[in-house]
Amino acid sequence: MTQHTRRTFLRSTALGAAALTWGASLSPVHAAGPVKRNGKPHMKLSLAAYSYRDYLTGKREPKMTLDQFISLCADFNLDGTELTSYYFPENFGEDYLIHLKQHTFRLGLDISGTAIANDFCLPAGEARDKSLAHTRKWIDYAALMGAPVIRIFAGTVPAGDTDATAIERCSAGISESLTYAAKKGVCLALENHGGITTKPEQMIAIINKVQESPWFGVNFDGGNFRSEDPYADLAKIAPYAINVQLKADIFRNGKREDTDFPRVIKILADAGYRGYVVLEYESEEDPKTGVPKHLETLRKLIGRGA
Repeated sequence: MTQHTRRTFLRSTALGAAALTWGASLSPVHAAGPVKRNGKPHMKLSLAAYSYRDYLTGKREPKMTLDQFISLCADFNLDGTELTSYYFPENFGEDYLIHLKQHTFRLGLDISGTAIANDFCLPAGEARDKSLAHTRKWIDYAALMGAPVIRIFAGTVPAGDTDATAIERCSAGISESLTYAAKKGVCLALENHGGITTKPEQMIAIINKVQESPWFGVNFDGGNFRSEDPYADLAKIAPYAINVQLKADIFRNGKREDTDFPRVIKILADAGYRGYVVLEYESEEDPKTGVPKHLETLRKLIGRGA
């Protein structure tokens, strides 16, 4: 056994033992850090299926299928399409995932990623096991359909627990899931999505306890920090970003403002970000009229031709 292999084995063994003890301190030899890049920003444009959620669920007519959403992304001449897990049909199988992979490729698109609902702050028990199993299942799905990254949530602090305890559980859950994700070639991107990731300091505390892995990073959500200066908060997590979602709305102290897209793109460029910028449209205007306008703004800002 080579020195490198032995070191890798010992590290994974130690992390596995730590992950079994959720209340114990998880202190990897090497914690996750900022993404290593080449210093030259490069951004591509995608659209989240969540943007058309009311049509995909049938709340608005005509009801849309994921196939139709993918075709719409091609009509917009995008680079990619994000297929949010919530809108997959019930009881789908491998054939459906393979079909999505074929459909997007033939339209000249990447599946830029997918997203799941999970909670890694839960204590040991059936609910936590279910959340971890759900994550592994979607890692398999992502690998099969060619999605390189899954947006994951941290979760919320259970009643009676502390932030510190929840952060330990969350980082342990991510590290455990990363071991599986690495075998399947799928990245996990932790999103700033309220709960235990309401503040950038909480995000970084989790990151500092996650095992070092080229399969881990942050999903930079431009609309989820609701502090006095959300742009400053976003700049703190930009160096860790491996996927980016931007919304048309941003919230300063809970009050809605139009997102300053040029400012956010500069934050990403200053961090040397390379990867997808995904529009996740949540505004009140119908996405059929709102989405095209914001895509064109982003297209110009990141230099993607029409």
